[in-house]
Amino acid sequence: MGQNGKRPTLREIAARVGVSETAASFALNGRPGISEATRKKVLDVVEEMGWRPSYAARVLSGARSRTIGLVLTQNTATVDSELFFIRLMTGMQTVLSRSQCGLLMQVVQTVEEEIEVYRTWHAEGRVDGVVLVDLRADDPRPRAMVDLGLPAVLAGGPDPEGLLPSVSIDDAAAMTLVLQHLRELGHRHVAYVSGPRDLLHVRRRLDAFDAVVAEQLDGGHVISTDFTSEAAAAATRELLAHAPAPTAVVCDNEIVAVSLMLTLRSLGRHVPEDLAVVSWEDTPVCQAMHPPLTALHRNTHEFGADVAEQLLKILAGEPPESSQEQTPQLIVRASTDSARA
Repeated sequence: MGQNGKRPTLREIAARVGVSETAASFALNGRPGISEATRKKVLDVVEEMGWRPSYAARVLSGARSRTIGLVLTQNTATVDSELFFIRLMTGMQTVLSRSQCGLLMQVVQTVEEEIEVYRTWHAEGRVDGVVLVDLRADDPRPRAMVDLGLPAVLAGGPDPEGLLPSVSIDDAAAMTLVLQHLRELGHRHVAYVSGPRDLLHVRRRLDAFDAVVAEQLDGGHVISTDFTSEAAAAATRELLAHAPAPTAVVCDNEIVAVSLMLTLRSLGRHVPEDLAVVSWEDTPVCQAMHPPLTALHRNTHEFGADVAEQLLKILAGEPPESSQEQTPQLIVRASTDSARA
């Protein structure tokens, strides 16, 4: 600390090293124009004095914020209940912390609000780059990031317009894997309780579902929801009333799957005897259910880490890698296997 325990100023640090305030500022902000020996002296004194630049000073000097932004356009209740977002952020922060970067997160209700947050963050220098999630049909966000000049990576994708790099899940391969498993068990009429159809990853799953049903099954039925328990319960009753009745159902996440199973139980139906159930997301809840839920397992922590790595490379001036893609693994449990049940 400075004299009398006060926070030292940039002027005091420069005087201690014997350089100008400009040189000290350049050393702290990683700018060219000073020798490595001088830069090291400044950093050594900074460490000795316990000095940290204020946020405002960093912005005014043009230094990076060392912060990555993430805005979720979601119902707050959905964010609270979905473990996916917690795992995603934890994986990102694991990588960001190695570079002494932080994660700034905000929840909004509309895509327009989300873009406005990015404009504000960019204007105020609050973030160096952002991560976009849940890409939609005709999504304006990738183009808005390009227009702003704000580095961005898609967590999910790929971007149909090719404007932004992405780290994504192979949704088509995953859906095919699930339906092949159900077909091998003898199911010929299968249902899919999906999320909102305007989400591109849901559309990719729907396309794969339709393709497999047309080629390998006798029938398929799709019901779209908003990922809430209430919508899943209503979808369950609709499925039971459908003719021909499906013998298996694929649910877009564990919240939908659990609500569907509980609704079946309240109606006196049994899993998997009356209806086999698969969850697209594998969480501890899936294993705790009775019977345990068959689920697609993806390493969301690793997924978040890959997203952060991709963005940090872009910020370092390295060319972005070609879009990375992961394929989930199907974990078979008793909700689809009567022998296990």
